[in-house]
Amino acid sequence: MSVAKVIELNAASDKSMEDAVQRGLKKAAESVKNIKGAWVNEIKVVTDDAGNINEWRVNMKVNFIVQ
Repeated sequence: MSVAKVIELNAASDKSMEDAVQRGLKKAAESVKNIKGAWVNEIKVVTDDAGNINEWRVNMKVNFIVQ
């Protein structure tokens, strides 16, 4: 039987939502092993006055197997 744990984290990127998710997962993988998946809870964009997107931000839950 395996036990999984879920952590919540925020990540950002100036390129895309997908890049923000990837950056968050890579950073989490530096200290968390056995990552099995993630759920993206929220997506936010930071814009300039003209409505152009400057930054993508995601809030996500990451699950991993506990050893």
